[in-house]
Amino acid sequence: MTASPRPRPALNQRFFPVPGSAPVEWVVAPGVVDYEGALAEMELRADRIARGEASERVWLLEHPPLYTAGTSAKPADLLDARFPVYRAGRGGQFTYHGPGQRVAYVMLDLRRRRQDARAYVAALEGWLIDALAAFGVTGETREDRVGVWVARPDKPRGLDGSPAEDKIAAIGVRIRRWVAFHGVALNVAPDLSHFAGIVPCGIGEAHYGVTSLADLGRGAPMAEVDRALRRAFEPRFGATA
Repeated sequence: MTASPRPRPALNQRFFPVPGSAPVEWVVAPGVVDYEGALAEMELRADRIARGEASERVWLLEHPPLYTAGTSAKPADLLDARFPVYRAGRGGQFTYHGPGQRVAYVMLDLRRRRQDARAYVAALEGWLIDALAAFGVTGETREDRVGVWVARPDKPRGLDGSPAEDKIAAIGVRIRRWVAFHGVALNVAPDLSHFAGIVPCGIGEAHYGVTSLADLGRGAPMAEVDRALRRAFEPRFGATA
């Protein structure tokens, strides 16, 4: 008998640390940050968190145009390597990073929170949905697709009649010694044509695309998006500093 799939955790997951924990360090990097250097710094910080030598951190930044391949990436999903391609070590498949996209590397110690990877991913999804609501955008999740999606009734349906939907935020995490790193990527105002070089997250159906706040007519300065992300983060993950 085939076991029934586990239901996805609820989006209202709370991941507060144990009492007495230090606030999460909240860092916004200026300009565009080199990917390889950022990856090395993030991994070093995650190791220091695991050893109890550093506080947790959320690091917000933008990268130059590039593609990253997660541990489940399929070579056929790289359609046009017009930008550098990096093996990221996170879960998931191919995704794009570039200017106008807010990447948040979330380095949290789940030993002091909750050792539940599925619930942690759901908490990240819920965080993004709460932040999008500040701009009048209704983000949603799907049982078979990680990330945050937006219904697009203005676009053609799929061949089977499925409604059109666009992905506005991707999630890819890695957990090592119960310290989570990598994180989320929210499309604020990137060049959406750059996604055409890959099959984003391995989802190739024509009625599933990508969108952004700007594409939805809800454009906002990156600093305003950062404030919304921080306001939505604290009720779910605890204080920041």
